[in-house]
Amino acid sequence: MCHALLGPFAFGDNVNFVVGNNGSGKSAVLTALIVALGGKAQATNRGSSLKGFVKEGESSADVSIALRNRGEDAFKPEVYGQTITVDVRISSEGLRTYKLKSRNGQIVSTKKEELVAILDHFNIQVDNPVSILTQEMSKHFLHSKSEEDKYKFFMKATQLEQMKEDYKHIMKTRTYTKTAVEGHEEARLLDELKRKYQEKEERYKSLSSIDTMNKKLEDLQHHMAWALVTELENEMKPVKDNIENDEKFTVKFDQKIEEWKAKVEEIELRYKQNQERLDQVSVQVDQLQPQCAQIKSQVQERRNDVKKAEVRLTCLRCFTSHELLDLEKDKEQLTKRIDELKFSQATAADSQKRMEKLRQLQGQLDAKTFTDSTLGQQIDQFQTAVATSKDELDKMRREEQDIQHSVSSKERNLRAMENSRNSHIRRFGENMPALLAAVDDAHHRRQFRRKPLGPLGFCICLKDPELAVAVESCLKSLMLAFCCDNHRDEALLQSLMSRYFKDKRPQIIVSEFTDKRYNVEERAVHHPEFPTVLQVLEIDDPVVSNCLIDMRGIETILLIKGKKEARRVMQSGHPPQNCREAFTKEGDQVYANRYYSSDVQRALYLSGDLEEEIRHLRVALENQQAHMHRYKQHIQEVEADIRNNSALLKTAYDNRKNVKVLPTDHCPFSQIQLFGRRFWNAQLNISTFTSLCVCACVVQEELSKNDQELEKCKHHRKHFEDKRKVHLSKIQELKHSLQQKEKEVKSAIVKATQICPERLEVKRTAKSLDSEISRLKGKISAHQEQQGDRDVIIRYVLLGNSQETACGAQPFCLFFCRYLSVRCKYYFNATLSQRGYKGRMTFDHGREALSISVQPGEKEEAVLNDMRSLSGGERSFSTVCFVLSLWAISDAPFRCLDEFDVFMDMVNRRLSMDMMLKLASSQRYRQFIFLTPQSMSSIPENNLIRILRLNDPDRTQTTLSFGQTQ
Repeated sequence: MCHALLGPFAFGDNVNFVVGNNGSGKSAVLTALIVALGGKAQATNRGSSLKGFVKEGESSADVSIALRNRGEDAFKPEVYGQTITVDVRISSEGLRTYKLKSRNGQIVSTKKEELVAILDHFNIQVDNPVSILTQEMSKHFLHSKSEEDKYKFFMKATQLEQMKEDYKHIMKTRTYTKTAVEGHEEARLLDELKRKYQEKEERYKSLSSIDTMNKKLEDLQHHMAWALVTELENEMKPVKDNIENDEKFTVKFDQKIEEWKAKVEEIELRYKQNQERLDQVSVQVDQLQPQCAQIKSQVQERRNDVKKAEVRLTCLRCFTSHELLDLEKDKEQLTKRIDELKFSQATAADSQKRMEKLRQLQGQLDAKTFTDSTLGQQIDQFQTAVATSKDELDKMRREEQDIQHSVSSKERNLRAMENSRNSHIRRFGENMPALLAAVDDAHHRRQFRRKPLGPLGFCICLKDPELAVAVESCLKSLMLAFCCDNHRDEALLQSLMSRYFKDKRPQIIVSEFTDKRYNVEERAVHHPEFPTVLQVLEIDDPVVSNCLIDMRGIETILLIKGKKEARRVMQSGHPPQNCREAFTKEGDQVYANRYYSSDVQRALYLSGDLEEEIRHLRVALENQQAHMHRYKQHIQEVEADIRNNSALLKTAYDNRKNVKVLPTDHCPFSQIQLFGRRFWNAQLNISTFTSLCVCACVVQEELSKNDQELEKCKHHRKHFEDKRKVHLSKIQELKHSLQQKEKEVKSAIVKATQICPERLEVKRTAKSLDSEISRLKGKISAHQEQQGDRDVIIRYVLLGNSQETACGAQPFCLFFCRYLSVRCKYYFNATLSQRGYKGRMTFDHGREALSISVQPGEKEEAVLNDMRSLSGGERSFSTVCFVLSLWAISDAPFRCLDEFDVFMDMVNRRLSMDMMLKLASSQRYRQFIFLTPQSMSSIPENNLIRILRLNDPDRTQTTLSFGQTQ
């Protein structure tokens, strides 16, 4: 060969055209195919020895062929896989080596016997011209004038020649055997043959038991077929029952949904009414707001005046009772003195003395009056200071108690966190480990039907530690809650909790345990930026996730770290779909119309860094203890102030008692009455405004409650709607499963009817029947191995009884020849008729000759001509018809034709091509390879037709490379 590299060629599954100019290597492809598949060099008609196929100057030539190995008739599929690769190397000395590889490239064998077995298995005949018609063989057939050559071609194509050769070999062996038997060992051989015949005859008689077992096996197979049908029908019954029960249960879901819908409508109506009331009250409050502020300031002033008047009144009442008698005495003395003065006839000097004394008395009266007024002011100040200090002291003592409670709580939390270094569960309370141990013990003693789960905060993990405060603010008391499967387990768990939690026990949620998580895709929030609480939690147990979905709706709550972002997302007028609320990372709760700040500073249960939390808690505890110490010092200072002011107040009271003159310039009783009237008038106005404010608060609280109830009712309604949807989908799945079962039953009935047309009543299971069938098959197989092949024994006995000789095979071979020749004639005339030709094939099996006559014209008077008298195109067309008729009566996995249309005109070429493509289309399981120098541009490429074009040969060489002499 003169080609350094050809291919690789990726042949299609059906029709392949290898197109190229002369010298491009078309025929080399067929030569490589024949040689690689074990053909002789003479079969290629291109050389007498294999070494002639190695390019000059090269040491070897390599050919690789991939054979498809699929389907039920695959050759050793467990070894080779779906592809068998045949690698052949031809050395320059003419030696040929094989490598048979599996699909993954592993070498399975290097023996030619393995290749022969593969070719026999797939019926590949490389030396058969029907399988591979080379260019030389085609030319030889076209130019052949001998009828004997045509007959040999027919015999070789139909493998009758091989059958004939085998028959001759058998006859020769028979003659040799007969001669040996008739010789000196005739007696011994006859005895041996008789003994073998008797053994075969005995085995033949024992075959009746095998027939009985085969009959029983067939009966079991009939029962097996209908047993499978019965089992499938039995499997359908519980599915039908489940569908009926579920469809009845759907009504309950509809009732629940309608009930919650009615509640939602009722609450929405109440909410609307309260909103209208709130709007009315808000208008009145806005109108009275300025007047209320003014009245409040007046009330404060009047309250101060009343307090001062009450203080003065108290002072007056203190000394009035003691000095009233003294004043009465003074009054009597003054009266007597006046009377004396009236009747006395004193002199002018006496009158002057009296006037002087009156001035002195008036001065003393003025001085005492001033002193009394000063002492009254001091008493007012001291009383106000003492009252203010007492109020401040009461307030500080209440705050001290709050701080003390906070310190105690932080100390407990600090102890729990320090103890949780070795046990994380201690974060949830000092008594929580003991409770869980009691639950485990009760579970081991099988007191619980299903072991309770909890605390729920211990069963979840955070993906983002920054959101710990937000999640705890969202779940709140659910962090410590437990979940039970039934009310019996709940009662037992409550009794266990009562041992360890005296005051406040964790919440218990009763919900049936399930291993399947809720499908919340439709009702959950799907936001591109922010996750839901469900998405940031890692929850292994579906019971925990389902419980949090039911109790808190964590699939509808967003977590937004920033406050501004939370307000933008939730309160911009269009909150995300299905979103009820959101939480910031500080724990603030954000609704669509309101915002609640959180007082939680640190996460108690979900924080990731325990030591950091302990450090923060210690710092907070130290700060609060220092604050507590400062508070105690301040309380002591206030108490000292109260004691000092009380002492000063007592001193002022004592000093005032020494004052004997009662102020006469103003009356405290009339002032108190005046201030009281003004105070109560202002208080009446304030009470009107206050009543409106209280009414507004009540309405707002009702609105808040209505809002919560509305959210709760909507949640329950959506919960039952989702459950109903899941329930309906389950019913649809059951119906679909029932339909599949019905199809399987119908298919099984069809198969069973094919095996046994009459239905059998089967009481045994398919599994027991299958085991008995396997056992019976094994028994039959063992019996056959012991007795030998049944067909061989019967044939041996029948041949022995009939005493037939091998000469009877001669008519059998003749029968095959006549049968195939008749089929060949039929297909030959059928293909010729497509061109309007008529033909006749005459077989002479005795003379081993074949004559072919073709009538190109369409007229009836045209005579049949021998193929030698036809034109080149007509002869080529007739040859194609003959090859197609041989294809119809022979079998091969692939067929190759080399330059079949070289002598055809355009009409015959087109018609021949259509005929071959039509045949190939009807035999899509076969592969066709046509080699032609034509361009085949008129043939469209599709999934059935593939055109492979070869490169033009190198024509640059101008001098032949003959050897030069010195």
